[in-house]
Amino acid sequence: MDNVTPVYLIAGFLDSGKTTFINGILSDGFALEDRTLLLRCEEGEEDYDPKVLRNVTVVTVEDQEALTPEFLLAQQRKCRAAQVLVEFNGMWQIQDFYVNSMPQSWALYQIIAAVEGPTLEMYAKNMASLMMEKLRNADMIVINRCTEELCASLRQKNLRLVNRRADIFLEKTDGASEDYMDGTVSAFPLDQPVIKISDEDYGLWYVEIMDNPQMYAGKTVEFQAIMCKPPQYGGYFTPGRFAMVCCAEDMSFLALPCTGYDVSKIPERAWVRVAAQVQVEHWDPYEGEGPVLHVTEVAPCEKPAEEVVQM
Repeated sequence: MDNVTPVYLIAGFLDSGKTTFINGILSDGFALEDRTLLLRCEEGEEDYDPKVLRNVTVVTVEDQEALTPEFLLAQQRKCRAAQVLVEFNGMWQIQDFYVNSMPQSWALYQIIAAVEGPTLEMYAKNMASLMMEKLRNADMIVINRCTEELCASLRQKNLRLVNRRADIFLEKTDGASEDYMDGTVSAFPLDQPVIKISDEDYGLWYVEIMDNPQMYAGKTVEFQAIMCKPPQYGGYFTPGRFAMVCCAEDMSFLALPCTGYDVSKIPERAWVRVAAQVQVEHWDPYEGEGPVLHVTEVAPCEKPAEEVVQM
């Protein structure tokens, strides 16, 4: 879309590391080419690094009611900003901003939730609604000030069940960073007798089971897909879903090999619900081992409202 202003919102409670995160992305060249409006809605102990503000205009807003579309457009026009960064107040609702405050010409490109690791559990208990709103809306979650023990504890709590689509990173006390998804954490409740994959989660599940098939070994899954029976695969059939990564030209069919069930009477491209137990074993197209589904049931079903999976 033309004339759309991208907005990047950094959310989190006071002293959660929002300013440090903003200093980091600005020092990496975020605002080198395009003029940037930085809305500061909360002031903590950390300050912006003057070295990275050469192309950035900082506007402090202390009252949420001041965040009107007219005010924000006026600030953008003053500095002729092509993009907007928002250091959001931790006590404000994100939804209020993108529903009531943002001008129509602005588009929320990314929400980053900054979390101070040692206080996460305290906020989750005492301010659960505000904390969960930030975590659930985020496209990226950065948990900082983590010790090795805290990293292990956070993985046991499985934050992926709070937000399945967000990228989660753990920032260590020694300055190192690691991906929360280390092959031991799943975005799905693996302790359930049957792991039911919703239509909107199919793409995420496909990526996870392909990357970490051992997590699913012996588990029973249930999902909805399009029947596919490629003759070159012999006794295997491969139900799957079409997925669009970024545009209609970038379409892929995400399917898993299935065996052990007679699907001769099920038409090609029919929508079906599949129940199966996952095994990790050799399959020639893998050129090695990977997830193979031993099917216990295939039943016709209605196609979902959204046939194409968004990745």
